[in-house]
Amino acid sequence: MISNQILQNTIEGLKGITRIDFCVMDTDGKSLASTFSEQENYVEEVISFVESPADSQVVQGYQFFKIFDEHQLEYILLANGGSDDVYMVGKIAAFQIQNLLIAYKERFDKDNFVKNLLLDNLLLVDIYNRAKKLHIDTEVRRVIFIIETSHEKDSAALDNVRNLLGGKGANLAEMNLIGVPVPPGFTITTDVCNEYFEKGKDDVVALLKADVEKAIAGVEELMKSKFGDVENPLLVSVRSGARASMPGMMDTILNLGLNDDVVEGLARKTGNERFAWDSYRRFVQMYGDVVLGMKPTNKEDIDPFEAIIEDVKKNKGVRLDNELDVADLKELVVRFKAAVKAQTGKDFPSCAYEQLWGAICAVFDSWMNERAILYRKMEGIPAEWGTAVNVQAMVFGNMGDTSATGVCFSRDAATGEDLFNGEYLINAQGEDVVAGIRTPQQITKIGSQRWAELQGISEEERVAKYPSMEEAMPEIYKELDALQTKLENHYHDMQDMEFTVQEGKLWFLQTRNGKRTGAAMVRIAMEMLQQGIIDEKTAVLRCEPNKLDELLHPVFDKAALRQAKVLTRGLPASPGAACGQVVFFADDAAEWRADGRRVILVRIETSPEDLAGMSAAEGILTARGGMTSHAAVVARGMGKCCVSGAGAINVDYKARTIEIDGVVLKEGDYISLNGSTGEVYQGQVPTKAAELSGDFAKLMDLCNKYTRLQVRTNADTPHDAEVARSFGAVGIGLCRTEHMFFDNQKIVAMREMILATDVEGRKKALAKLLPYQKADFKGIFKAMDGHPVNVRLLDPPLHEFVPHDLKGQEEMAQAMGVTVEYIRQRVESLCEHNPMLGHRGCRLGNTYPEITEMQTRAILGAAVELKKEGFNPQPEIMVPLTGILYEFEAQEKVIRDTAAQLFKEEGVEIPFKVGTMIEIPRAALTANRIASRAEYFSFGTNDLTQMTFGYSRDDIASFLPVYLEKKILKVDPFQVLDQNGVGQLVEMAVEKGRSVRPELKCGICGEHGGEPSSVKFCHRVGLNYVSCSPFRVPIARLAAAQAAIE
Repeated sequence: MISNQILQNTIEGLKGITRIDFCVMDTDGKSLASTFSEQENYVEEVISFVESPADSQVVQGYQFFKIFDEHQLEYILLANGGSDDVYMVGKIAAFQIQNLLIAYKERFDKDNFVKNLLLDNLLLVDIYNRAKKLHIDTEVRRVIFIIETSHEKDSAALDNVRNLLGGKGANLAEMNLIGVPVPPGFTITTDVCNEYFEKGKDDVVALLKADVEKAIAGVEELMKSKFGDVENPLLVSVRSGARASMPGMMDTILNLGLNDDVVEGLARKTGNERFAWDSYRRFVQMYGDVVLGMKPTNKEDIDPFEAIIEDVKKNKGVRLDNELDVADLKELVVRFKAAVKAQTGKDFPSCAYEQLWGAICAVFDSWMNERAILYRKMEGIPAEWGTAVNVQAMVFGNMGDTSATGVCFSRDAATGEDLFNGEYLINAQGEDVVAGIRTPQQITKIGSQRWAELQGISEEERVAKYPSMEEAMPEIYKELDALQTKLENHYHDMQDMEFTVQEGKLWFLQTRNGKRTGAAMVRIAMEMLQQGIIDEKTAVLRCEPNKLDELLHPVFDKAALRQAKVLTRGLPASPGAACGQVVFFADDAAEWRADGRRVILVRIETSPEDLAGMSAAEGILTARGGMTSHAAVVARGMGKCCVSGAGAINVDYKARTIEIDGVVLKEGDYISLNGSTGEVYQGQVPTKAAELSGDFAKLMDLCNKYTRLQVRTNADTPHDAEVARSFGAVGIGLCRTEHMFFDNQKIVAMREMILATDVEGRKKALAKLLPYQKADFKGIFKAMDGHPVNVRLLDPPLHEFVPHDLKGQEEMAQAMGVTVEYIRQRVESLCEHNPMLGHRGCRLGNTYPEITEMQTRAILGAAVELKKEGFNPQPEIMVPLTGILYEFEAQEKVIRDTAAQLFKEEGVEIPFKVGTMIEIPRAALTANRIASRAEYFSFGTNDLTQMTFGYSRDDIASFLPVYLEKKILKVDPFQVLDQNGVGQLVEMAVEKGRSVRPELKCGICGEHGGEPSSVKFCHRVGLNYVSCSPFRVPIARLAAAQAAIE
């Protein structure tokens, strides 16, 4: 980007020649350079001009011109005057500034230089001259990946590179190309990871040895230092880098290359003995943990290295690690190495290459550690993707008060607010920030002021003790702010960045598209659309359907909050409301959750090993750590409520208690967390339904613009129908009538019908049920007025409506006026060996047509009453479990005969459709015959999956975990539609049905109707709608829009 000073010099020069005033503004109406002072009067006009199709126009006596940079609108130029002469001068000025942009890119843009180099657009002499000006070393050997592809699939080519290098490696390379300062290094690709697990450690090390040593030599040359050398040592970091972001799930080793001799040499080279020994103790601690397996012996104990550190600090009488002096750090190293020897029986390795291979293999091994496997399952990341390994020259944030390390976000990852934010620590290394061992300071002044307000710290104390980077390191902050803007603009997404400042020099260690909450995801997408950073289709694709679920979670009732007792306040790390019983360990959280209890996981700080417990918990509370700590980042990614850095809480793992200002809470006590404010409340605070934001409504409107597949809901009550309609459902795809029979009075009449021995007895009981059924349907039709309501006739076997225990049978006998023995015999007569394939669905209706008659009268009678009241009911009657055309025909005849009689009685006719549920494979195979009579198909994919696989969905839990573990199944087929098997039946049935009835309406009403990949499949095979539970409606709407765009 051209500096504002260059723009100012340019327009002042032009004014000197032409005597015409100029102003250059950005596309938001902000003045960048001007020769007059009234430019703020034209902000609205500039914004309107930006949105107009014109390249120039006259507004209020000024000529407006657009200036582009490779088809991207960059500036608006204002020239004072409306005459033809001013227009001509303005055009020349705009042309001059556009040429400045091109010249700047050719001179300063590495990306542009590399592109021209590959396209052979440069003379040989120009290559070396421009490389020198861009500070590109011309002597270093480089590898270039050339991927041949068709133009429309360029993005897929970039994906191939990212898949090979992993997200971190690809982004480091890309940052380097666009001029972001990145330490030199190299990447071992994801393919090697797969070979590592196939061929084993020894084969892969032998295969890589020569290449890694060559790559290290290249880094040595760039850094002018030597790996393993005593006097001029090169130290490196070894980090993981999967193609999908997996924050904290795999391992990292910093300061690799140190030993007892090298640390002395590093101290002499830097003149900073404390820095050298601090780096060494960090390396021994990290390497011992990650490579040598130095872990706590039981869950109540703290990390063995941390125990030693705490002991040394206690003896020294200090609180923080950075208060330890050189002698203390030397003592730590000695004690650390002794602990390694005692626990492993081996000496700590001193050879630099032995350390390097140990670290590389440990990172590969971490791809298969428990937490990484669990995270991949949660996020749907395939194991075969593997991780890359990034080896980089170390840059040091622990070299004193001019050095620092930090993590920052280009926007707020919790709320989505367009506000640069982050945390940093002076004289520290990166793991200190994310591990939460020290509570860091804020990067921006406004962030620091907000943090201080939450902590109850005065402005005077904040400035003195906890200054922001913006205040403490203004020049570094300015550079950091400019680079984060550059990276967000480059990637067109919110960035999560890690950086280090070494003695006043800023280095970037990572950037990635940041994990965010559901609310932040929606807000960022819609604001970036509004700001012109992304287009409408990208905004829709940018949102992950399942994360919308977070926006629909309950929030605390404001009236209840006013009565609640606030125990303490921490940092609002991840928004939401959470209430549960206190637990202290991840495995306990998982066990308690499995027992049906809601829990809050309370930790001093979380580590990646806590992932299973964090997933099981309603919310997370930590004593340490900031907004970028492990707990905060992972909680936001999961959509879990989290309060971090609540310093007032004292956690005692052994006693399993927390003490907060004299209040002691034991394991099992209830607390409530407000992740939006950071407040912690005693006891259970009541919640209420969430209020959806304006951005959510805008996203849903945007979905409507692109979607073809409609979304209905599965609803059995007026309340569910109203909720779903408020979320945008355009009808009911499944109304289960059996759920209506379980109220007290209804179940008595239902059981009377079941006990009846003849048609007259059943009709008498059904007459009692009719008004109840009609009232139920009337409420649902009213709630969904003007939209179709698909009512499924009675489906379950009758044994589900009778009691199977003695107490229940005694109560039923008393109510029915018969003996218990009679009830017992009748119940036994209803029992079937395989009831899901037994006397149910249309078989019930064909055996007892009076049931179908009663339900038809209730459905259409309710519709008639509503039509008389001025409503517009649109009933659809669905015959369940059809396998043969004749089954459907028999039921259709009962329905239409009953309807004709009802309409004659009422003197009113209601248009309605009769269709069937396709849930038996035979129905899909003979769909053309069934469609000759059925007016619509609704695919019941729960039963269709059950019958296609031959799996009982009630019993699959006994073998599903083993099948998933052994990769016999990739996913649970009752959660994600089996597109290769069940999906083929659906596609075949649609084609066969429409070959007979081209206008055949087809939908899906199983649980798959709210699962995004299944919804996209339904779009591809041409279904008209999907139907899902009310709270999945927004998810299905977004998935349907994405399917239309993709």
